[in-house]
Amino acid sequence: MDQPSGWRLWLAGARPRTLPAAVVPVLVGTATATGLGVGGDVDGPLQGIVLWRFAAAMVVALALQVGTNYANDYSDGKRGTDSADRVGPLRLVGSGLAAPASVKRAAMLSFAVAAVVGFALAAAAGWILLLVGAVSIAAGWFYTGGPRPYGYAGLGEVFVFVFFGLVATAGSSFVQSEQLTWLAVAAGVPVGMFATGLLVVNNLRDIPTDAVAGKRTLAVKLGDHRTRVLYVALMVLPFVVTPVIAGASGRLVAWLAMFTILAARIPVQRILEGAKGAALIPILGQTGRVQLLFGIVFAVGLWVGPV
Repeated sequence: MDQPSGWRLWLAGARPRTLPAAVVPVLVGTATATGLGVGGDVDGPLQGIVLWRFAAAMVVALALQVGTNYANDYSDGKRGTDSADRVGPLRLVGSGLAAPASVKRAAMLSFAVAAVVGFALAAAAGWILLLVGAVSIAAGWFYTGGPRPYGYAGLGEVFVFVFFGLVATAGSSFVQSEQLTWLAVAAGVPVGMFATGLLVVNNLRDIPTDAVAGKRTLAVKLGDHRTRVLYVALMVLPFVVTPVIAGASGRLVAWLAMFTILAARIPVQRILEGAKGAALIPILGQTGRVQLLFGIVFAVGLWVGPV
């Protein structure tokens, strides 16, 4: 198969299958701020949502995700973790298609975009966002970078759940309402579970090569069977907590997100059937689509509010 080149090479290195993990928390977090915002059409369809803040939050989230992906590519490539035996989506450094320095610059540029746009949001909504942004960038880099990367110690799933679930969702709500609500934090729980599921299926695929390279991911520590159980739990539990959130908040339309469980059947079934190696690659995309579908329906339900 022909390798991509030019902009297609860098698009592949950005790992587009993982981008729902950046998009969904912004959609859901913004929706939780409906009616609480400091601007916008308070009595109309936008119900207090400031559109430029929504767009800026989306840029920040995507830039952080892409920056983390490039940083992971660079650090794993330099360490030799992405060897020729690895099965999975294209890695720029590991494949030799891009120089390590170029991939590092791409990561830094992505983080810089997140920082600049985040500064504008902080100026408008509160300077605490600068601290949140700085910690998020550091977490993205040190996932596999630095002398003691926490992704090599089995803590990657914790990072994803916290930053692409709780922090991103609550932060997207905060930039609209300028307050931290229990609903925004609670809504980040199912969002974080789906985002973590993306990482789990990725690490499940890489267990053989990560174990040899000394990358002690949670999947390596748990082993194949228990990692599959974890993936199934992460794909099912969001549908357990969603009706609780909808009921407790009074935004009952959000309960409709329960129907997206039908889309989760295929990837869960394939994981339970024992898909391995290259067969796990499409499951990554399927998991992302489940998260995106859930996020859209959940966000619309939260935005519409009570029935």
